[in-house]
Amino acid sequence: MDILLSIVVLLGLGVILGFGLAVAAKILYVKEDERIAEVAKRLPNYNCGSCGYAGCNAMAEAIVTGKEQSLKKCKPGKEETNFNPIIQYLNEHPNDDGSKVNVHL
Repeated sequence: MDILLSIVVLLGLGVILGFGLAVAAKILYVKEDERIAEVAKRLPNYNCGSCGYAGCNAMAEAIVTGKEQSLKKCKPGKEETNFNPIIQYLNEHPNDDGSKVNVHL
């Protein structure tokens, strides 16, 4: 009888806590701009930090948000990466308000 009571209590706690986690996931969800991942895919992805950012994803976020406008800061990308696809992608996918992200080489 004690084992059955323990199982029921743990099952009840699991359901309550699982429901709480599901509600918290919906309430605390943070939407990330999908353009950040697309720009990061077009960078060389060395994550070297030579651009002054923590890695390629951080630089991509700075580019999309407009904090960084020069793609030449990516030193490894100068030699092997063509940055035109990034510029073209950002021109085709403007901000939510319709303004374009201003980036240049």
